[in-house]
Amino acid sequence: MDEEFVVETWHYVLAKHAKAMCALERELGEHHGLGPSEFEVLDRIVHHDKKLRIQELCEEVHLSQSALSRVVARLEKGGLVTRGACEVDRRGVFVCITDEGRARHAEALPTQR
Repeated sequence: MDEEFVVETWHYVLAKHAKAMCALERELGEHHGLGPSEFEVLDRIVHHDKKLRIQELCEEVHLSQSALSRVVARLEKGGLVTRGACEVDRRGVFVCITDEGRARHAEALPTQR
């Protein structure tokens, strides 16, 4: 395959992704008060239907642990999730979705999809 074609195709894909993410961020923010990363964290917890450790969420949403901690802090401040210590490993932190978080996720799901 021609290298120039691959590079041009990659740039095209990146441009389309950036445009889609900007539109998604605008819609989620204006209509649901969420950013894409915040929605993704809620979506992963709803998908698994259980509390998840921060480390498990890191693997699912492809954010660094520090970036994910900031997202979870915003969600917690908004009453959409709670955090709690792991009973077995006191260093671990679980994230649980609240009823309000489930409701906000359900409202935002059609926008995100």
